[in-house]
Amino acid sequence: QLQLVESGGGLVQPGGSLRLSCAAHGFTLEYYAIGWFRQAPGKEREGISCISSTDQDSVKGRFTISRDNAKNTVYLQMNSLTPEDTAIYYCAAGGRRLCIYGMDYWGKGTLVTVSS
Repeated sequence: QLQLVESGGGLVQPGGSLRLSCAAHGFTLEYYAIGWFRQAPGKEREGISCISSTDQDSVKGRFTISRDNAKNTVYLQMNSLTPEDTAIYYCAAGGRRLCIYGMDYWGKGTLVTVSS
């Protein structure tokens, strides 16, 4: 069974950091583009970052996406969090190697709550 399983969400104070993990089961992430998305309450899902199958990591502002092919896992490092970052965070994988071709597999998400 092909699936992505996110973990690492939870409650964090404003200004804090959090690292989310996403483990792949049933397929090898090394050959996939990977992305992180989020959906805040009452809002549409939005993309955070995505890297192609040949990229190891990418930094976009406060967010860093990275992969560990040996562990078949991808990560999202989030820094300087604010309450506006509160959302369900999803990882996704695309089999056509480049982000522009979209995602084929999605995790069920992990909730991140930023609050004091």
